[in-house]
Amino acid sequence: MVMLEGLHGHPVALTAACFAVSALAVYLTDPFAMPRSVRRESRIERTPSRVALELAARLPIILFVFSIFFAISWRPLYCAAGTISFFVIFTGISRAKFIFIREPLVFSDIALVMDVFKYKTIFYATRLNILFWIAALSYVFGVSALFMIFEPHLLPARFGFFWIVVGISAPLLPVILLFVRPVGQAAAWIAEHLLRTLNVRVNTVRFGTFATVAYHFMIWLGMRREAIVAELAHGIQNVLQELRGHEEEDAPLIVIWQSESFLDLRNVGDRDLELPTIDVLKKRAAQWGRMSSVFEGGYTLRTEFSVLSGLQPEDVHADASYPYLRAAHYSDVVWPSKLRKAGWLTHFIHPYDSAFFHRNKAMPLLGFSEMTMLDAFDHVPERDGPYVSDMRLTEKVLEITAALDHDRPALLFVASMANHGPWGPGRCEGMTDSVEIYRELLRRADAALGRLVEELDKLDRPVWLTFYGDHAPLLKRFADPFPDPRTDYFIVPLGGASEDGHKPTRARVEAPWNLFETLLWHSHLYKEQFR
Repeated sequence: MVMLEGLHGHPVALTAACFAVSALAVYLTDPFAMPRSVRRESRIERTPSRVALELAARLPIILFVFSIFFAISWRPLYCAAGTISFFVIFTGISRAKFIFIREPLVFSDIALVMDVFKYKTIFYATRLNILFWIAALSYVFGVSALFMIFEPHLLPARFGFFWIVVGISAPLLPVILLFVRPVGQAAAWIAEHLLRTLNVRVNTVRFGTFATVAYHFMIWLGMRREAIVAELAHGIQNVLQELRGHEEEDAPLIVIWQSESFLDLRNVGDRDLELPTIDVLKKRAAQWGRMSSVFEGGYTLRTEFSVLSGLQPEDVHADASYPYLRAAHYSDVVWPSKLRKAGWLTHFIHPYDSAFFHRNKAMPLLGFSEMTMLDAFDHVPERDGPYVSDMRLTEKVLEITAALDHDRPALLFVASMANHGPWGPGRCEGMTDSVEIYRELLRRADAALGRLVEELDKLDRPVWLTFYGDHAPLLKRFADPFPDPRTDYFIVPLGGASEDGHKPTRARVEAPWNLFETLLWHSHLYKEQFR
């Protein structure tokens, strides 16, 4: 205690030294956010001055975190310990995420923090149990209590309240200013020119995890979306005119089925799997093949938005990692909105919690006039398993289809859940092996798809079915990573549309952002030559 009091006799020097130690520890631990081999792959050529600039760019972020701990304690040693722990925890989380899903931590993951605890199964976070919380909270509050007891504070005796306000303002004021539009835009401009790229792997190597998170957040918060959206919206009136130009024909029905984690394992070497419906669709499809991945192994919303919007990740800039957070900015450029403005019924069907990924707010903004979510299904997890089955979902889609106005064109976008991991014991009766469980789920998805095709084929209106997998499964016992993460897609004419007599075609690779327009092109609903 006497030694601590002696150190605190030089408060400015001690605080500066503690900050220097904190910064050094951050620089030494930041590289562990990704494996060494990945760090080597993600390096880019930089001059010595550029390296120095990037090292210096971490200091304001480290100082910001340090100032938070100082504001709540006025204890330099505690600030050093807290700052180091903060950055090390972020680095550890980033490393764990990369090992699991091959992407380091991104700023938008912070928006999912509460979802991780609310939807533990879907995030494979079932280990976040009571023992985890006891250990975590014991460390945080236990270590904090020790510092509060044994380390003297540096709060001046005179004008104590004033200095408390100053201490709180130091970290709080910069955050508040970021939400002031001119300041936020200036900060975004600085951050964007400092980073030069939004490649999260590259930036994590150059700036570390939390500094990358902070600078990406500044860009996301202050970016000027008006100019981006104005450019994307160019020519929409021509599209609407095309979509309205078929009123004399039977009203078409478009069904887009996004199959969770669906990847035909036969494409990656599994010769024993049988998927008869998929085989039939290959023969009947106007177009089919492999679909390139927006993201391998997760983040369904990225593929979903890409298909619905027709926009590449580069088109939406910093919004690409979690586009539904700013869905309102893209309301006028996405396909459901275009169809709705052209007089179509647009219906989103997803057997999961409507609040997940903010779909309850995003989908109406993206042009869906109706939504059918988990509360419309009689689903009891203890009885039915963690997710609504594809067959039950198919029956709901057919029920909705039967109630449609035959004279009004309609879009049904269906996002399934049944194939989602984890694939542990209990998912399929009598099975314990994750690969066998996944194979069985593929067979069930194929059977449900067969039922859907059989019924849609009976309709006397033009029906177009587009089926695709959103991403490869996180099936690490089969492959990690998958040798080919591309999923499968099919664009198939059914009902009245099948009378056009499409001939069998060869497989072709398609990008998710082209899928909707490709569908409309094949269905003759949108004739513009875009290839």
